[in-house]
Amino acid sequence: MSSLDKTLAALDADRQGALDRLFELLRFRSISTDPAFKGEVATTADWLAAHLRELGFDASVRPTAGHPVVVAKAKAARSDAPHVLFYGHYDVQPVDPLDLWDADPFAPTLKEIEPGHSQILARGASDDKGQLMTFVEACRAFMANGGLPCHVTLLFEGEEESGSASLPAFLAENAKELKADLMLVCDTNMWDRDTPLITCMLRGLVLEEVTIKAASRDLHSGMYGGAAVNPIHVLANLIAGLRDKDGHITLPKFYDGVPDLPAEIKAQWAALKFDAAGFLGEVGLNIPAGEAKYSLLEQIWARPTCDVNGIWGGYTASGSKTVLPAEAHAKFSFRLVGKQNPQEIVQNFRAYVEANIPDDCTAEFVSHGASPAITLPFTSEAIQRASRALQAEWGKAPVLAASGGSIPIVGIFKRELKIDSLMVGFGLDDDRIHSPNEKYELSSFQKGARSWARILDALAG
Repeated sequence: MSSLDKTLAALDADRQGALDRLFELLRFRSISTDPAFKGEVATTADWLAAHLRELGFDASVRPTAGHPVVVAKAKAARSDAPHVLFYGHYDVQPVDPLDLWDADPFAPTLKEIEPGHSQILARGASDDKGQLMTFVEACRAFMANGGLPCHVTLLFEGEEESGSASLPAFLAENAKELKADLMLVCDTNMWDRDTPLITCMLRGLVLEEVTIKAASRDLHSGMYGGAAVNPIHVLANLIAGLRDKDGHITLPKFYDGVPDLPAEIKAQWAALKFDAAGFLGEVGLNIPAGEAKYSLLEQIWARPTCDVNGIWGGYTASGSKTVLPAEAHAKFSFRLVGKQNPQEIVQNFRAYVEANIPDDCTAEFVSHGASPAITLPFTSEAIQRASRALQAEWGKAPVLAASGGSIPIVGIFKRELKIDSLMVGFGLDDDRIHSPNEKYELSSFQKGARSWARILDALAG
């Protein structure tokens, strides 16, 4: 029997023990954003480090300007094995409103939904303690059955739910120690309860705030209306000019670096039979509003966007006040894909605004961040190996997906440590993370651990 076979058998034999250990972790109220729980966040980190030392890891709790980071290391059985860095976070979201929970959010329970289908209920069950422990359990089983196939470094953060403020500095200070061949991230989802998924692309993000200034003060619209420029009109025209009737973004050079989706991935996504009508219908809409020649799934996963997130100016209180405002404001977000350059997007956007305002107006800009997209090529060796491993466990090929949102920590690791991330998680869209009655499928926890065992074995070759 191979080391992998022994490891998978050990995971199956110790399912209750694994569940007990997860429940112990879930009982900690590690709410990072609330100062009242600072002590319990630290206690959670101490528990994790002690638990990992029991398994054979060299584990320690590292202080930061905020909540501590847990770092643990273990060598592979083979000295020439690849080195992976696994990231997870042990902090959780606040539980408010408490009265909407069916039970104590920090008293985990196992609920049978139907025969063969059970769910783990607790705050942090899916985000991210249950996901984190799938990897820990895979390591536990390997270390008891011949040793790890890869050198493993674990990094468990305590501030992800409060913005990861201390993480960039920690990575910069410890970059040499944390260097690895590949980063593994578990804070993502499956396609459905029976279909695994590898997230290969994350969209980047540019956030810009614009203020258009005109007259030196607000003006009476009866005295100045029609003669004085209205900055709200100017801003409205700027916004209208950013997209054409087909949803194409008109900003100069905006599509530089936007790749075509590989034909085989386009076909795979089409075969998923994504319910576009249901996706929009759930929020009271019917018609996709993005680039007309792309499917809705392509629009939200693999195409760049330009959106207005807020607009204001003039009198907005109850009733009427007939003024021409001196200023108008708007916040914009651009989701980026492929090799779009965030700084060039910022420069081109600002140049567009400056070129399209009247001489009597000025524009002021505030940046709220600019980060590039993250892409691991669909044909990369890591993805191919992980795909085969997941197919062996789930009986079907994983969906090679993109994420419409951004996962900031992946960009931070790429920038500070210069390593790519393999994003494999076992959560589901209906896990109610950040909401009352958070849950994690028992099958996700059990088969997730088996999946990580297979992936580690596959990455080791």
